[in-house]
Amino acid sequence: MPLPDLAAHLNQIVGHSALDYLPDPFPEPVPIRLFLKRDDQLHPLVSGNKWRKLKYNLLAAREQGLSTILTFGGAFSNHLHATAAAGKLFGFQTIGVVRGDELAHRPLNPTLTFCREQGMHLHFVSRTDYRRATDPTYLVALQAQFGPCYLVPEGGTNALAIRGTAEIMPEIEQQWRDIELPEAASAGTLPHTVACAVGTAGTLAGLIASAPESVRVLGVSALKGAVNFAALPSPLPATVQLSNQYDFGGYARTTPELDRFIEVFEERTGVRLEPTYTGKLLYALYDLARQGYFPEQAGVVAVHTGGLQIRG
Repeated sequence: MPLPDLAAHLNQIVGHSALDYLPDPFPEPVPIRLFLKRDDQLHPLVSGNKWRKLKYNLLAAREQGLSTILTFGGAFSNHLHATAAAGKLFGFQTIGVVRGDELAHRPLNPTLTFCREQGMHLHFVSRTDYRRATDPTYLVALQAQFGPCYLVPEGGTNALAIRGTAEIMPEIEQQWRDIELPEAASAGTLPHTVACAVGTAGTLAGLIASAPESVRVLGVSALKGAVNFAALPSPLPATVQLSNQYDFGGYARTTPELDRFIEVFEERTGVRLEPTYTGKLLYALYDLARQGYFPEQAGVVAVHTGGLQIRG
């Protein structure tokens, strides 16, 4: 696909997700007005924020005349899933460097099966080698093995990815001005808070980069331990808050409490969640609102970053 056609197609997909008001989403009433930025609806096969992260990287690969994308991920990686689908759609060969060489001798799980069906070559490596994914010497060796490739890091977060996710906030601002609900109009001229789940922090970094001074940005870590600061500005603006209190045991971990919360949320709203990222984000907003973290009737926007392939 020529560069102008690729740019037009990507712009058609990215930037058209709805901003939905959810009037009664939680197991019990809390004193905020919740809105959901529906990036999960950007494409039927690709997790929402992954499109945003891939957008400018795909354009850069095409500009450089490279036809192969090489990237990294675990066995259940949303990023590998998205890259494989995008490669097939836009005419790129894709290579996924997969953590765990023992997986090469086992039946593929649904995520890796999907990747292979999309034409991705799966290259299984030991966990020791996988930890070298940012080592320039190792990256040169991979390119020597596979030929010229456009390299995208694990999770898809780099400067071009942040450029893509930075487009979320201006979209929310425009949509907020156009919302006609009386409840939204009384919540202020801009949302009080825009929140997202945090893995590699690429989406959070984009929100921070484009947030107006009057809008607070909240990141909720889906990983056990400290939030990854590598992609974030230093020092963080005073309007940015990070939480690592809602990981529910760590990445891809869940608990009966979280599972029940997601079940109730889906029953009340019809919006599907997954427990790895967005489920934790919405639980955090619910719990923080119960504790009085937000001003009374604050307008809070949660970014639904997709990830539903985890649930099939």
